[in-house]
Amino acid sequence: MGSGLIKGIVAVVAFILGLISILIVASYSYLDYYEYGLKRQKSTGSVDKTEVYDGGRYFIGPDFEFKVFPADLHKVDLDDAKVFSSDKLEVQVTAHFQYAIRKNELISLHDAYDLGYKEVMKSSALDAVKGAITVYNVRELINNRSEIEQTVWKSVRERLGGTCCNSYCGKTNPLCTNCLTVCSPSHRGLNVEVKFFQLGRIQIPSDVEKQFIRASTLKEQNEEEKLKQNAVIVRKETNQKVAEIENEAKEISQNATAQAALIQSIAQANYTAFLETARSEGLKQVFSSLQITQQDQKNSFDYLRTIRGLEKLHLTVDYQQRIAGNIG
Repeated sequence: MGSGLIKGIVAVVAFILGLISILIVASYSYLDYYEYGLKRQKSTGSVDKTEVYDGGRYFIGPDFEFKVFPADLHKVDLDDAKVFSSDKLEVQVTAHFQYAIRKNELISLHDAYDLGYKEVMKSSALDAVKGAITVYNVRELINNRSEIEQTVWKSVRERLGGTCCNSYCGKTNPLCTNCLTVCSPSHRGLNVEVKFFQLGRIQIPSDVEKQFIRASTLKEQNEEEKLKQNAVIVRKETNQKVAEIENEAKEISQNATAQAALIQSIAQANYTAFLETARSEGLKQVFSSLQITQQDQKNSFDYLRTIRGLEKLHLTVDYQQRIAGNIG
């Protein structure tokens, strides 16, 4: 009896410990880093809305689990949404945006839409896009794309996220113009935050597109013709300037040539005058040294000196004069 009782007690204790271990393990629940959670009782399905949980491991009891909401970005594609422009033409707009649930407003989102909030966000964003596009005509949709993207983003942001100032709002952020620093629940929109927006293709009716292509082609052709005409004018002006520069260069060259010739003539004249002066002075000294006083003798001496200085002259004397040989 004693041994069987002990075995029974040990079995009961082991069973209780095992049950406790199982209950402890079952009492832990996990949330990934990209998830929010609200504690929900398994037996009744009621949700505890006193606290929003981040990613991590929590001891919440074996009868509880987490009702999970994504904490990362939700990606939404609005493909070929049909919208009417201000000039009553139907266009198709494609847009993409990414939003995140605000943690501090998750309970309000749960109370309003539970887990069916995604379709609500998409349909509300589509309404916002349609409302923002209708104030533009087709020409503005084509030419003012950057402005339209900012306008549509602001419209979607305010429809889904409300008009309260968010953490990224600053004095220079155009998306936060006139945002409210003090907010009531009615100003918080649908309790999410649209962080990014991309305006995709804007498809206009084919006949209107052809008209715009034709108009754009004509505009480019006009610009091309203007450029050609300007090119002709520029070439004429360039040729005229080239001719003026060439004429000026020719005048400068001719003037320089004339100046050079003048300087050379003056130098030659000065050289000849100096040479003749020196020759005259030299002859005077020779005549004085040789005591030549008669003019015909002076002339003969000067004549002989002159022809003797010629390089290609060969002097000879008539044999009848009985004089032979070179002078000098």
